Amino acid sequence: MDLAAQLAEVDRLRALEFPARRVTSAAVESGPGYHVADLAVSEDFHDADVVRREAVAEDFEAACQALIELLAQRWGEPQPLDLYPYLIRLEEGGQVPPPLDLICGYVSEVYGWTVGDRWMALGIGQGDRELPFQLVLAVGEAGALPSSGGEGRLA
Repeated sequence: MDLAAQLAEVDRLRALEFPARRVTSAAVESGPGYHVADLAVSEDFHDADVVRREAVAEDFEAACQALIELLAQRWGEPQPLDLYPYLIRLEEGGQVPPPLDLICGYVSEVYGWTVGDRWMALGIGQGDRELPFQLVLAVGEAGALPSSGGEGRLA
């Protein structure tokens, strides 16, 4: 995985204006107050053996950790955010702010930072055991998160 390209995409999306309405491209979905991007996507696992799937999972974990370490040098240690409560809230008909509403169904936990008026979060998603792994970046308005704090804090 190309760490330099992933870091450049983090910087690009952090600076990119949020659109007034939902816009989707090949690897980025944006809308009012958010961007969600796949920084890397694996192959699917319909015919893959368990060993191959585990190797790819380890590669994605390593790539995510490497990017977290680079971003921690800029913004401090990331704050973990468990997305399961947001998924439950959605399933019960409650409101969840974007982009958490978009990713909580396939990303279980993110690590992120609030920097200025935006927060950035990284996590690994997989919609189903046979689907690809995704290294996911979410960028949102800092005020959209409950209890969002100051610099370097996600929530």
